[in-house]
Amino acid sequence: MRRYLFLVSGFAALALGAIGAVLPIMPTVPLVILAAYCFARSSPRLEAKLVEHPVFGPHIVRWRERGAISRRGKQAATIGFIASAISGFIFAPWPYMLIPALAGIIGGAWIWRRPEA
Repeated sequence: MRRYLFLVSGFAALALGAIGAVLPIMPTVPLVILAAYCFARSSPRLEAKLVEHPVFGPHIVRWRERGAISRRGKQAATIGFIASAISGFIFAPWPYMLIPALAGIIGGAWIWRRPEA
């Protein structure tokens, strides 16, 4: 049962990551890393496919080895946080407009403290 839960979770994370490749507000690489984690516990064949992928494989390996995020990834995340905060200020009422900005500050601080690949 646990294996199937990880397998379903891996496919869900991979599907959300695919959506994130098209939508700028969804993160792609973190979801693919999550999918690799789930597949490592459910399907070694699918995990190997992700780790050997030419685009996502290096990110997964860097994350597993050093917890590293590329500078380009950090910059993309920062741009996403800023866009989210701006849309919160425009569309959300007070005090809810502060939630995206606070999440961006916390998330951005964590991301920029990670080692660079």
